[in-house]
Amino acid sequence: MLVFVDPLAVMLIGLAMGTMIGAFYFFFDARGDDDQIKALLIPALFVGSFDFLSGFYMSFFWPMTAYGIPYNMLFGDPLTLFGILLVAAAFTKMKGFKFGLLPLMSVVLGIYVLVGAYSIVQLKLETGNDLITAMGLYLFDGIGALLAPILYLNPKNGNNKYLYYTEWIILGIGTVFALIIGYAALNGHLASPP
Repeated sequence: MLVFVDPLAVMLIGLAMGTMIGAFYFFFDARGDDDQIKALLIPALFVGSFDFLSGFYMSFFWPMTAYGIPYNMLFGDPLTLFGILLVAAAFTKMKGFKFGLLPLMSVVLGIYVLVGAYSIVQLKLETGNDLITAMGLYLFDGIGALLAPILYLNPKNGNNKYLYYTEWIILGIGTVFALIIGYAALNGHLASPP
């Protein structure tokens, strides 16, 4: 017998860990703290791998109409892509390469996430408090992904440092929303397992 497993809570915590790593990359780079950046790389590989695998599982094995919402497309697909980008960015930085097209690929992901935010409202996929937290997550993470090309700017030159701090704040807020939703999902799933 096939049993449907819903790991949404831990997936949201994994997303929060990934966006936190991204946020602190911008913070440490703005400060010129290369040792702290190096300390982020191994966690980024592991968290990115987890995000990829859990997003992949959701994208390909969740029923598209679970709970009446196609969570596999709404959450699983972007989580898969985020995991790929996080692993690729960590590996690129470990090898001392330039980021190349990775920031532009992040823009493509950001557009996907913002289209998801639009769809949440337009298709009434979430309501009430769930709408507020979902929109917070999708808007801040989407905007954070759109701003990733600031990686092409040197944070040590003039106002670029403040762009990096702005990205840190945006991704930090997205992290908080992911944690709120993830911990609420944990409590909800413990109270009533799917």
